[in-house]
Amino acid sequence: MSTEIKTPIPPAATDWDIHSHQDKELIKGLGLTSSTMLVMGSMIGSGIFIVSAEIAREVNSPALLIGAWLVTGFLTIVGALSYGELAAMMPRAGGQYVYLRESLGPLWGFLYGWTLFLVIQTGTIAAVGVAFGKFLGVFFPSISSSNWILHFWRVPPIHVGPMVLGNMEVGLNTQNLVAILLVVALSVINIFGIKTGAIIQNIFTAAKVSALFGLVLFGIFLGRNAQALAANFQGNFWRNAGLGAMHDIGGGVLVGTLTVLAVAQVGSLFSADAWNNVTFTAGEVKNPSRNLPLSLALGTGVVIALYIGCNFIYLNVLPLDGIRDGATILARGIKYATEDRVATAVLTQMFGSLGGLLMAVAIMLSSFGCNNGLILAGARVYYAMAKDGLFFRSVANLNPTYKTPAVSLMVQMVWTCVLCVSGSYGQLLDYIIFAVLVFYILTIIGLFVLRRTHPDAERPYRAIGYPVLPAIYIVMALFIDIVLLRYKPQYTWPGLCIVLLGIPVYFAWKTSASRKVNHES
Repeated sequence: MSTEIKTPIPPAATDWDIHSHQDKELIKGLGLTSSTMLVMGSMIGSGIFIVSAEIAREVNSPALLIGAWLVTGFLTIVGALSYGELAAMMPRAGGQYVYLRESLGPLWGFLYGWTLFLVIQTGTIAAVGVAFGKFLGVFFPSISSSNWILHFWRVPPIHVGPMVLGNMEVGLNTQNLVAILLVVALSVINIFGIKTGAIIQNIFTAAKVSALFGLVLFGIFLGRNAQALAANFQGNFWRNAGLGAMHDIGGGVLVGTLTVLAVAQVGSLFSADAWNNVTFTAGEVKNPSRNLPLSLALGTGVVIALYIGCNFIYLNVLPLDGIRDGATILARGIKYATEDRVATAVLTQMFGSLGGLLMAVAIMLSSFGCNNGLILAGARVYYAMAKDGLFFRSVANLNPTYKTPAVSLMVQMVWTCVLCVSGSYGQLLDYIIFAVLVFYILTIIGLFVLRRTHPDAERPYRAIGYPVLPAIYIVMALFIDIVLLRYKPQYTWPGLCIVLLGIPVYFAWKTSASRKVNHES
């Protein structure tokens, strides 16, 4: 097997099928519906049910709460429309990894894949799996983070400037055991063909989209609360929303309205993330030049509309103070929804204790479907990297019967299970928010680069609003990252360090691959 290191296409080249041989082994099993479901299913996890509380604490304004989600919606949809052009040009397994490799060079593609494997994809899968276990514990109290099977040690907190490292429990408890079993089951199921994974994705995505839509409808017709409406809308909607207003983001730090909106993006952007996962599976999408851009636009549009609708419902049902401060809800005598469980508090307000149980089921469905999409898509990136000689060679092998990246699925599964047991995934997820945004910025910069270096390349779809909308995206995302560097170093510097650690790894892997090529020749 060749381990040749791929290099970007020379500026004179217009043959965008130069690497397409790597996908001929894959089965085209995803149509428009399945691709769109993958976009929506990967986006909708547990964040929409929780993060509005933290955003409300930071902005302290109904208008700015909605504004934070509108900013996230704009960035997400513009990003998806921009990625649609790249996906239609290069419909190959690996998606964003391929776009960075071809536009900016193999180092940038590797750094993305490295960070994706180390924490972005696997850490998200681990966290979502634990969320599934947490809410399964509503019905089975023995499933708990405090019910230890094997407790190895507790890592004490370490203070490094404004950051707190460590402070986590390492071991196997019944809650993360459920997460591990979920990850193993879904990883094995996805070996049995892309169509099998797509069927599961379609069923669970339809269920959770219906649940969110139901939350909005019930909120409109059953949840209107006179106290909440008076507190949030009757002359109070725009409070603290002026450009001259100052906001306390903790530690006595006061910032202006634009800055606090940027800080608030940590939660909403994370809740709307993973829409790009469909590009990882591009080699298995039917008619990708049409279906990839369409699925990105449709999927992100529907989810963002639901997210904004849910936040209006939160404001219709609960006063901003109730959203900001959270609530403790009891169902069947079990304390299961604590501070920040906004959606749980909303359903409990509407349906009593039954509402809390319904929300637990909704989050379990959401977590299950989200993890299936993340597991299915992530394995395709490491497969593409291995084809380029930048990951373990065996990861490039497909299952001979089902033509799925079985080894890649297993490697991803093992590392995810390690993160589940380590207890570190929560911190790691916080650390990579900044890095995720950096790679989105770089990829959209790559769109500009390819327009200049390959003006005659076939583009079945061209990004809507180019160059204005992609340029606005870059400016806004850069502003958010700069603000986070300044005011939320705990979310930035560790993530940046994880990315930079990939540079020596890249050159080591490249050198090793070159030696193997020379030896084989």
